[in-house]
Amino acid sequence: MKNPTPKNTICLWFNKDAEDAANFYAKTFPDSKVTGVHQAPSDYPSGKAGDILTVEFTVLGIPCLGLNGGPDFPHSEAFSFQVATDTQEETDRYWNAIVGNGGRESRCGWCKDRWGLNWQITPRTLTEAMSAGGAEAKRVFEAMMEMVKIDITQIEAARRG
Repeated sequence: MKNPTPKNTICLWFNKDAEDAANFYAKTFPDSKVTGVHQAPSDYPSGKAGDILTVEFTVLGIPCLGLNGGPDFPHSEAFSFQVATDTQEETDRYWNAIVGNGGRESRCGWCKDRWGLNWQITPRTLTEAMSAGGAEAKRVFEAMMEMVKIDITQIEAARRG
């Protein structure tokens, strides 16, 4: 029996390497896997019949569809995956996997993978402190604004004041 199509799937436009990206996400993040690779049944504007057109996959349990649509629509910071982490080791592992595989660092816990997708590697302690509001949130926000990758020790120090 074929897996039913999820009610909501994130469709991500890739130039031509959706399968490479999906395989990278599947090996990098838990609860992630490639579930289908589909070839184009005929020629299309940016490819030929038989080329990989779509790739079905999950990232941290979120259903996604990679579409090899060509170079017309690059990714932007208007969309990102936000990954909640519990430890500095987990934060470092995801950050280093993305940046070390041809990606690049940004600011405030954001980085971009080699396919142009944006990621926020966000320790839960940061989210909790920001939700607390008041002086605690202000201190943590100001500390975060100075960071590239989030440093949990510095966030916890800012929380305490």
